[in-house]
Amino acid sequence: MSKSSDIRPRSASLYFLPVETRVPLKFGTEVTTHVTVARVQVAVETRDGRQAVGWGETPLSVQWVWPKEGDFEGRHQALKDFCQGLVRAWTRFDHLGDALDLGISFQEAILVQEFEKFNSARGPADQMPWLAALVCCSLFDIAIHDAFGRAANRPTYELYTKAYLNRPLSDYFDERDQSRFEAQYPSDYFVPKPPKTLPAWHLVGGLDPLDESELSGSEPNDDYPVMLGDWIERDGLDCLKIKLRGNDAVWDMARLVKIGKIAIEKSVNWLTADFNCTVTAPAYVNEILDRLRDEEPRIYGMLLYVEQPFPYDLEANPINVHSVSSRKPLFLDESAHDWRLVKLGRQLGWTGVALKTCKTQSGALLSACWAKAQGMTLMVQDLTNPMLAQVPHLLLAANVGTIMGVETNAMQFYPDASIPEEAVHPGLYRRRGGVVDLSTISGSGFGYREDEMQRVLPEPVLGDSN
Repeated sequence: MSKSSDIRPRSASLYFLPVETRVPLKFGTEVTTHVTVARVQVAVETRDGRQAVGWGETPLSVQWVWPKEGDFEGRHQALKDFCQGLVRAWTRFDHLGDALDLGISFQEAILVQEFEKFNSARGPADQMPWLAALVCCSLFDIAIHDAFGRAANRPTYELYTKAYLNRPLSDYFDERDQSRFEAQYPSDYFVPKPPKTLPAWHLVGGLDPLDESELSGSEPNDDYPVMLGDWIERDGLDCLKIKLRGNDAVWDMARLVKIGKIAIEKSVNWLTADFNCTVTAPAYVNEILDRLRDEEPRIYGMLLYVEQPFPYDLEANPINVHSVSSRKPLFLDESAHDWRLVKLGRQLGWTGVALKTCKTQSGALLSACWAKAQGMTLMVQDLTNPMLAQVPHLLLAANVGTIMGVETNAMQFYPDASIPEEAVHPGLYRRRGGVVDLSTISGSGFGYREDEMQRVLPEPVLGDSN
């Protein structure tokens, strides 16, 4: 049923904001030293003629979305080119509906076509992955959800109800799941009172120095910590996410034990291990977990869950992972593009889902609802989100409910990138007492309050209107 609050995209302006890391961040086999943050402003018009604009932003994290040996700049430019193509695609998307309907309809009707067209002009060795297409689309999708709230003059998370959405969840899932979701909406799966503070997970990258013995002398001389113990003490951390190699069991085991002992010494309670899709067989993870259980039982007990050890293309690599999840909760991340892959993952033995707004706000909402209905546990993981990207990221975690807080690490790798935003939202960009504080988020849409920020944007790289 149509609503007066339905919106249609009218114009969009795209900005590229370059960011340099203060220390390198290792993703799988690659290292990140800089990133382009893509930001978009989308103008919409409601069914009854009201106008509003929304903002969306996502880091174009090349190494995460498109892992590949060599040609970083070629992949980087491809992502920027694809974003520019989506400006035109979104402004020509003549669809009137609520934000969730627009987001999913665009992905299914337009994004697939744009993705296939883009790759058809590239060689077999240069095909962009679907995950990369989703990340490029996500900033537009986030902006649509922000504009939807602003047009209604309400916080966006108050609009995921029957009063504002045209279709129940059952319309988005296949026939075998429809009866479970009949007459249900995303708000039915939200926590009743979203918390204003969330425990913050600190990322311990594969190149991060743990103590003085690991210092190289090339570390930055600035006002931010370098060694893990200093981070724990400054931010009051209680949760550490450990990046592992996935192809070097000796190194991975030693890294887990060393970080675990630092955590115990510093009274940190929780750990998680992220293998970043580099493991090819469950036995690798099982052997590490079993050794940890037998040799370091306290550290094993601190390990809350294990994240995405196996190749992210779940359909091409349908590995039975029940043996791993029988030891520790096992969370999909890169594999969880949408609820269909979450469903496949559950059949293969995965027990949880790590949501990311960079795979679109619309997709994250559907995945969260499907997973929670099946009794799966949720986490909300970071893409080292700075600036505006941090806000919907944290709101998702607060509203859907997670196994433990939220991962947030932009303040480790490029804290100065968010200085204008931090002036308005100090609790979002600095962890204090081990938590991030969302209490300054207010107003319609995602509550960015961007008009109060002293952010000077460059000229848009592309603007378009219909």
